[in-house]
Amino acid sequence: MEEFDIIIIGAGPAGISAAIYSKSRGKKTLLLEKNSIGGTIGNVSTVTHYAGIVTGETGEEFAQRLERQVMDPGVDVRIERVVSADLGKKDKVVTTENNSYLAKAVIIASGCIRRHLGIPGEKKFGNLNAAKNHIEFAGRDAYVVGGSDGAVKEALFLSGHANHVFIIHFEEKLGAISEFKEKIGRTSNITPLLNRRLIRINGKDCLESLELENMVTGEKEEIICPGAGLFIYAGGIPDSSIYDVEKDGGYIKTTEKMETSEKGVFSAGDVNLKQIRQIATAVSDGAIAAINAVEYVDSIK
Repeated sequence: MEEFDIIIIGAGPAGISAAIYSKSRGKKTLLLEKNSIGGTIGNVSTVTHYAGIVTGETGEEFAQRLERQVMDPGVDVRIERVVSADLGKKDKVVTTENNSYLAKAVIIASGCIRRHLGIPGEKKFGNLNAAKNHIEFAGRDAYVVGGSDGAVKEALFLSGHANHVFIIHFEEKLGAISEFKEKIGRTSNITPLLNRRLIRINGKDCLESLELENMVTGEKEEIICPGAGLFIYAGGIPDSSIYDVEKDGGYIKTTEKMETSEKGVFSAGDVNLKQIRQIATAVSDGAIAAINAVEYVDSIK
């Protein structure tokens, strides 16, 4: 079984940050990622509100920069999905679909996975991504489900390509920051459909109609929208189910040093129980986790 000082699970901003700090301190480091380097940030249209971005940079471009940053110092990066982790002993065992690895310390940076609505038609028509699929719906109508920063930002992006964008949100106000809400107000081809919940998606070869429920009156309505694009941004849930550490609502509880309830196990980024989930806080978490993981490894030698 291949051995490492520190294994980091997840190559989003938190995991990349942790890997850079671990490697720079001379530790044999393995970074495991189930999909692609950059994590979910690679799927957003544009990256905003982070001090290190290039103006107008897409999520994919940002992810590419993260990849270069982690590859340049020679971090061992492997695209393998972690299926189990035995974290309760001094020597930690992390098992992927292909291999098992041994580590003195583990940093969980697995982030969040997409939350599904669980409604009819979602599996067939609910997998579009604005950054990757917007060209297919240029000149057509688009429907964005969700009222958070992420959803509204993607609606603004789609407004530059689609004929008209409708934002379906179950509350009476959008939950986005003021900057995004002000931009919505200035964008003529965006219409929020508030107090409405999407309950069914209909169509055969393409989207044909959407069924909504009015959250105030309980009335049902059907929107006929043949060939429109549907983009669901209903938030995420922590990708933490396989890790036997203390959690709250699925989010991993940590100390200010990013320590979990298991000795030698640290956690960083959006999977953590914390107030703010942004690139800036994920990068900070990763640095803190790695520095303290290095100290832990040195202490047990």
